[in-house]
Amino acid sequence: MNEAVLQHRYGGTDVLRGQLELILLAGQKQNVEIQVMPTECEENAGVNGPFTVVTRKDGKKFVYTETHTTSSLETDPEQTALAAARYGIIRSQALSPRESTKFIEGLLGAL
Repeated sequence: MNEAVLQHRYGGTDVLRGQLELILLAGQKQNVEIQVMPTECEENAGVNGPFTVVTRKDGKKFVYTETHTTSSLETDPEQTALAAARYGIIRSQALSPRESTKFIEGLLGAL
């Protein structure tokens, strides 16, 4: 998630505190990794918006995207491979899960 989203006080300080605490709790689950994209990152492969790469047990990949007006499920192997590669790039540009946890804890401490 983008650093700026984690710092915006929609609903006030108490709401933000609760959201940050929930993110940290979710990050403790075995199947969840939280990563923060720093605002100072000049190269961000995620600027085109959110997407989800789903990999079935047989290895076949799908890409799901959603906007406020439409959603799409991409099944073309070439497009799904590109999206999976982009996902890897985004993860490498973001803070590591450990760094992200420390960053979010720092935000909480500053509230």
